[in-house]
Amino acid sequence: MTLAEVDASAWAELEAAAADPQSAFRYLSLCSVDAGGRPQARMVVLRRVDVARRLLEIHTDVRSPKWQEISANPLVTILGFGPQPKVQLRLQGSAELNGPASERAAKAWGLLPRSTRSTYMGGPPGDDIGDRPASESRVAEADGQAFFGVLLFRAETLDWFQLRHADNRRAVFAYDHLGALTSSRWVNP
Repeated sequence: MTLAEVDASAWAELEAAAADPQSAFRYLSLCSVDAGGRPQARMVVLRRVDVARRLLEIHTDVRSPKWQEISANPLVTILGFGPQPKVQLRLQGSAELNGPASERAAKAWGLLPRSTRSTYMGGPPGDDIGDRPASESRVAEADGQAFFGVLLFRAETLDWFQLRHADNRRAVFAYDHLGALTSSRWVNP
């Protein structure tokens, strides 16, 4: 594959993953830095991709540690691995947070199924639930929307790595603030 084909293929995989719960790239690791300077990684669900602008949309609870970490430092890394054909995608860039009062969050909330909305109706992520079953600590659906936020990740670089039997391959791509490809090159794996 050429560099242009690698870039197009990586973004096509991400775009398809946003609509396919069975895709390996549907579930990605989002890495941020906490207030103590320690890296923090967690799995997130890819909800939407804008290939032209190099944007990934992820939904989150605004009470979560990641929301606070990204509020303080919007520079994040997203990592995914697809077992076939053994490709790792490592994207670096910045995150824009869209809170519950934003138009983007309201629109995304309106598209969520009830089962997904229910994940925002409990207590803050990481808090003890005590002896109560989670179902008893639920708040009203409208209150759940007050905790729903959209994280928009803008890729600045993509590090593509493919494991192969004889010759691993790696390429690095850079994008401008509008999503246009500004450079691409093969690098040593």
